Amino acid sequence: MLTGPMLMVVFLIALAFLFLLIIKWKVEPFLALTFIAFGTAIAIGMPLKEVPGVVTAGFGNTLTGVGILIGLGVIFGQFLGASGAVEKIAVALLKLFGIKKSPAGLAITGTVVSIPVFFDAAFVILSGLLKSLATRTGIAVMTFVTALGIGLITSHNMIAPTPGPLVVAENTGADLGLFILYGIICAIPATLVGGYLYGMFIGRRVQANVDKEEQPAAEPNSARKEISTTLSFGMLLLPIVLILANTVSKMLFPGTAIQTFFEFVGDKNIALLISVLAAVIFLKPYIAEKYSDLYNEAISSAGMIILITGAGGAFGAVINKSGIGDYLIETMQGWSIPVLLLAFIFSQILRASLGSSTVALVTTSSIMGPLVADLGVSPILLGLAICAGGIGLSLPNDSGFWVVNRFGKLTITETLRVWTLGGFIAGLSALAAVYVLSLFSGILPGL
Repeated sequence: MLTGPMLMVVFLIALAFLFLLIIKWKVEPFLALTFIAFGTAIAIGMPLKEVPGVVTAGFGNTLTGVGILIGLGVIFGQFLGASGAVEKIAVALLKLFGIKKSPAGLAITGTVVSIPVFFDAAFVILSGLLKSLATRTGIAVMTFVTALGIGLITSHNMIAPTPGPLVVAENTGADLGLFILYGIICAIPATLVGGYLYGMFIGRRVQANVDKEEQPAAEPNSARKEISTTLSFGMLLLPIVLILANTVSKMLFPGTAIQTFFEFVGDKNIALLISVLAAVIFLKPYIAEKYSDLYNEAISSAGMIILITGAGGAFGAVINKSGIGDYLIETMQGWSIPVLLLAFIFSQILRASLGSSTVALVTTSSIMGPLVADLGVSPILLGLAICAGGIGLSLPNDSGFWVVNRFGKLTITETLRVWTLGGFIAGLSALAAVYVLSLFSGILPGL
């Protein structure tokens, strides 16, 4: 197999060819990703007999985590939309934050929700709000996609108890309570800069296209009863509350029957399944369409999303198997740059090349964590710099890229501008916040 710099060359060529296939030659993303996954595996010199297994394992492992979730999430969103619940929630958010600040409200909502709820589950659950908010405010859908996506991914990488930050705190020896507190302090400006301010900026530059394609006027449906705001929020929050109950029960009732029960119902797939069943039962009076039509439309949409997401995971698996991560580790360990910046760059490059923020955080903290004493830096500051690096530069080798692309209804170019670049800006903002905190070393506890 190829080693050293040639691995990076092949990776960059593969990405360039992938963009050509999808953007210029209009090849269906699932086919393009599958072709690139096999082609990259062969190009790096992976034994031919291993190639099919690596690609299919990457596809399958990705769908193990999100396959059922996507299917249930699309059906759940279909019922919320058909019942009018999404519109009710959008109106309530507008009343709370106002039209001009509604993207900021959605960004903060995403930041809070993603603390107990995994990014992919939270984005799927909340994505139904995007079009409704855009229609009611006249603000571009891309602004709301940016606000939601960046808000979710920022807290997913900065605030425990999500797995990445939790492992970083452990590997660096940071006090978990203080790590969570300072993580929140860094996540808020990162969300507002990368999600809200950049979202408003990028949305204004695509407003004309989005208005035509994504914001049709909403027509009232007189054949259904009007759903209440309370029931609308109750249905949306049901899966979130179930997942949160799982997290809380682990802390309050470890090893008990209560914890076992909530661990089951709070699993993201079970929680969404319960929510879908509740929607089928409780939203029936508010839905005029035939259930069979709703199911057919949802399953049709979910099928392609699942295929594309799985193919993105297959491409990522090939990159992981290639050894790019090990090569980057060896290369960066010799760089003579400030330790917090090095931690950020290390994590950011691994995030982009391996397609997983969690893997990037775990790998970086595993290497740099044991060196905290020698580096002469606060474990909390080092850990937060690592977490900041995991936020941005999500590329097509990341299954999350395709979740945002499909549920946000974006083109590939728009996804790069909204999700990839927006995340990068949020990551830089989080790093800036870490440096601001470093100015108070010796003053604030733990720093």
